[in-house]
Amino acid sequence: MKLAEIFEMVVGSEAGIRFRAYDGSKAGPDSADIGVEVKSPIAVAYLAQAPGELGLARAYVSGHLDVDGDMYSLLARMWSLTINDITTAQKVAAIRALGVKPLMMRVPPPPQEVRRSMLAKMGSRHAKQRDAEAIHHHYDVSNKFYSWVLGPSMAYTCAVYPTEESSLEEAQYAKFDLVAKKLGLKPGMRLLDVGCGWGGMVMHAAREYGVKALGVTLSRQQAEWAQKAIAEAGLSELAEVRHMDYRDVQESGFDAVSSIGLTEHIGKDQLPFYFKFLYGKLVPGGRILNHCITRPTGVEKTINAGGFINRYVFPDGELESVGHLIRQMEDLGFEIRHEENLREHYAQTLRHWCANLDDHWDEAVEEVGQGTARVWRLYMAGCVVGFERNKVQLHQVLGVKLDDKGVAGVPLRPALDWP
Repeated sequence: MKLAEIFEMVVGSEAGIRFRAYDGSKAGPDSADIGVEVKSPIAVAYLAQAPGELGLARAYVSGHLDVDGDMYSLLARMWSLTINDITTAQKVAAIRALGVKPLMMRVPPPPQEVRRSMLAKMGSRHAKQRDAEAIHHHYDVSNKFYSWVLGPSMAYTCAVYPTEESSLEEAQYAKFDLVAKKLGLKPGMRLLDVGCGWGGMVMHAAREYGVKALGVTLSRQQAEWAQKAIAEAGLSELAEVRHMDYRDVQESGFDAVSSIGLTEHIGKDQLPFYFKFLYGKLVPGGRILNHCITRPTGVEKTINAGGFINRYVFPDGELESVGHLIRQMEDLGFEIRHEENLREHYAQTLRHWCANLDDHWDEAVEEVGQGTARVWRLYMAGCVVGFERNKVQLHQVLGVKLDDKGVAGVPLRPALDWP
């Protein structure tokens, strides 16, 4: 049995995918807009030793499996297909045809994969040193690379699209402004932005609302870029970004806290400390806006330690359901005043990032290497499909620290331009 026959067994003959393999076998229509090529036995070894998404990722990132055409289209067509879709007899026939060599061949993972043993040396999951290494792995890739993918806003979180036709920059501005409005920012207030990235929210709050804003990030490259951007924008008297763990912030008495894309890195067991810590940073009547990726239900595992995302993109990342997050916030003292799901907005954001990467593909490969560029191409295209199909969601939750009389200080109804 040739590789093309095995491929056709799994994906079927109607998938519209062109397949080629090093053994000379072919499947699918020659005119198909999407092509997959298995270039060497190493790709087969990866797939045999780690069946499913991890094996496919290793083969693709290492360059032993190639994709011709749009990655999103390929993943969308193959999304629901698994090795479990073929019969036991077909599996046995495929194993016999491949032989034991792919299982016995020593093939180390690509260098872009985070080794569990390396993380384990840095302590238990979400220990400070280990968190710093996990953030370094993903965010200290290259500021130039991120500028090509994210565009001028350097905002690496879900945008909010006022209309279907809105540009990425318009949508990122709208996201920051939505957060500001929910937090009720006004001149003279103090904002703490935890996991601040390249300082987008900090600068928006200072520039548009006259707020004194402090941002913290575990990425040294982000902090250096943000401080330079703040100075160039003439915002140094109001805005500051520090390279530090949010747990090391000594100041308190903030009027508002924004957490945009940090909770995914906190971990389920650490959530009570996280929300208690942020509660303690607020004045009575202060508000918190928590913006993060979530699971659609509380049934799924919060972490897939052997999956592609955890091994290549967000080491130690964990996703909880919005219900679990809200329960934690309430139990720590916050009153929940508003919640919304922006799932479709994240799919649109990712489409823009995918297009930006494609537009700068050759430059990106030169800057970070083909393996890292491929990780990003695969990860972002897969996330588009995931948000589209409700495998993951994006929620904003607004909480308030009531004063000693139970007063929230929130308007009876939000402003009309608060979506």
